[in-house]
Amino acid sequence: MQKSASASSLGPGGLDLSDMFFKPIQNTSPPSPTKRQTKISVIGAGNVGMAIAQTILTQDLADEIALVDAQPEKLRGEMLDLQHAAAFLPRTKIIASTDYLVTVGSDLCIVTAGARQIAGESRLNLLQRNVALFRGIIPPLAKYSPGTILMIVSNPVDVLTYVAWKLSGFPSNRVVGSGTNLDSSRFRFLIADHLDVNAQDVQASIIGEHGDSSVALWSSISVGGVPVLSFLEKQQIPYEKETLEGIHKAVVDSAYEVISLKGYTSWAIGYSAANLARSILRDQRKIHPVSVLAKGFYGIDDGDVFLSLPAQLGRGGVLGVTNVHLTDEEAQRLRKSAQTILKVQSQLGL
Repeated sequence: MQKSASASSLGPGGLDLSDMFFKPIQNTSPPSPTKRQTKISVIGAGNVGMAIAQTILTQDLADEIALVDAQPEKLRGEMLDLQHAAAFLPRTKIIASTDYLVTVGSDLCIVTAGARQIAGESRLNLLQRNVALFRGIIPPLAKYSPGTILMIVSNPVDVLTYVAWKLSGFPSNRVVGSGTNLDSSRFRFLIADHLDVNAQDVQASIIGEHGDSSVALWSSISVGGVPVLSFLEKQQIPYEKETLEGIHKAVVDSAYEVISLKGYTSWAIGYSAANLARSILRDQRKIHPVSVLAKGFYGIDDGDVFLSLPAQLGRGGVLGVTNVHLTDEEAQRLRKSAQTILKVQSQLGL
């Protein structure tokens, strides 16, 4: 299943034509030992996994992509479908298997496998259905790629990132959840839409749980470098807190709306995960709101909990957490979000 038939073996009796097609250059030296290939494995070939794989492929983020899924026929179909686009894309080796051996030597493993969220279902209600799946996913990934970085996308992402950390035995900097990176993109879009500006000029973050108890950092929002709330206050422009809460609620409800309309989310999370993969593999050292081990930050001291904080990402995974100023209300809400997740984790027995 790993690859389709190669044109190099089209000669008589399966003769390999690749050595005959080109004349070798004389007096060559071997490739530099410092040059290495970048490999990304995507676990789960559903709508989310394939959106992520397709986005990574088109953005030329990896030399090799490995796909793993429990359904061999669908998996092979997805692999062939991507391979057939080779003439239109950067040269990337695409392999697939139901065997986790195919992931060996991965720089980044992105886990999307899990039960699909049902319309109206809370992300936290998915937990028990997905923990059992992770027991069969995470240990093989850690075995075949002991130096990899794990990125968890499956929901509920914060709790499952904690589960992946415990099952892998990895240091916390090499286990990260996609968290509220997408929530923050939705937040920036809605603010930009209100102000009629480009979303890329809006600096705004959602932190905490990727879900109902998330926290909108209104105090640190800026547009083009101008702090929004302090600007409104200085200009004596009134604004209602209910309006701000309405925007935050729209962010929280966004995924539910998309799921109710098309049955699942895919494209936005595909771009979000590729955005994180770029920061990690190319050592961009950019700051993203992603799910990290939060104990010891912002007064969260009650237990090991993963939730989204503004974190710097690079080749070593999570490099640090940004010391963003929070208002007392924001800090209180963040700690409450942590308690929400810890309450669920306490039932896992890990």
